[in-house]
Amino acid sequence: MTISFSPRQIAAAAAVVPAAFLLMAAARLSELSDGRTLLFALGIGAVLGVVLQRSRFCFFCHARDYFDPGPAGADPRGLLSILLALAVGAIGMHLVYAGWLPVPMPQRLPADAHIGPVSWVLALAGVSFGLGMVISGSCICAHWYRLGEGSPTAPFALMGAALGFVVGFNTWNTLYSLAIATARPVWLPHVVGYSGSVLITLSVLGATAAWWSRRGWPPPPVERPAAPRTGVEWARRLFGPQRWSYAVGGMVVGWLATLALLRLRPLGVTAALGASARDSTSAWGWVPERLDGLDQLAGCATQLGTALWNTPNAQLVLGLVSGAFAAALLSGQYQPRWPRWSHAMRGLGGGVLLGWGAMTGLGCTVGTLMSGVMAGALSGWLFAVSMLAAVWVGLRVGLAAPR
Repeated sequence: MTISFSPRQIAAAAAVVPAAFLLMAAARLSELSDGRTLLFALGIGAVLGVVLQRSRFCFFCHARDYFDPGPAGADPRGLLSILLALAVGAIGMHLVYAGWLPVPMPQRLPADAHIGPVSWVLALAGVSFGLGMVISGSCICAHWYRLGEGSPTAPFALMGAALGFVVGFNTWNTLYSLAIATARPVWLPHVVGYSGSVLITLSVLGATAAWWSRRGWPPPPVERPAAPRTGVEWARRLFGPQRWSYAVGGMVVGWLATLALLRLRPLGVTAALGASARDSTSAWGWVPERLDGLDQLAGCATQLGTALWNTPNAQLVLGLVSGAFAAALLSGQYQPRWPRWSHAMRGLGGGVLLGWGAMTGLGCTVGTLMSGVMAGALSGWLFAVSMLAAVWVGLRVGLAAPR
């Protein structure tokens, strides 16, 4: 009797590899003095990677589905899932900050919060990041989880982003003296209190959702799958070829952002990449010895002097890639392809814009945008508007790769 296995069954069985890797990493971290913090970062990163991969949570993909619709018409569901994540996270973060800092006194900000200075430089960073998404096909966060899916573009985009950070370090002092040094962070609780900040945030998100919903909505499926009844059916639903609903992805991302704040710091996925680029190029003299005011600003920090893999952000990213890899294997969506020149060029070119925008804006779509908006920071809104405007223009002039 011959037993044969399908490619998908083999791929699903291979998911034990990233799972074993996570267990070995967890065992190593548990031996360190700050192992609990690092272990928590690894775990929440793994869960985040699974959620992002299974729900296709991607800022550029969702924006493209809406701004550059296919034959089925404009699809706002992806962008609405982002708004849902922002709403859930905003409620959670404001509750946490209200407990830590009951009276939002002027000149005092929550520690490590992504509340950055508001200036034209931040808007320029958002434009650069948005164009980088259009050219490379994803934001930095999505490139991390698509690395686990075998994307041929993601490795080049991440290398390009590291180079973009180096370029950003070299332009930082000039931009700092021109605008950033005199710019001030604007935190809504300082102006209207926590309740007013939540009300304004949810009102803007709700109005945006209503506006985006007017343009179109895909027709419902002709046949809806039956509700799972057994554990096996639930497992197939969770890790089958069909993606999770947009609403589930947005809601869980919002919860994870709040959970990360309670134990670590606001979510961000570029600090380790930026620190690695800064550390590895400083010895060659490619980065200025002094970066005015950078290490005193909140955001995705890139300080030197700490072993890279002993930082929570590095462990979070490691867990994110591993979790996405395992989820892609289980669902049969791990589809590695040999990269072509177009993948390399788009990845590197778009990645440089992503890296420069993330460095100059002190974070990306996860740090500056999501964590900033959730915290009530005006900087998050400015980055979001400028980034989406750049994506709209980039799609209109044909900078994106064909679908």
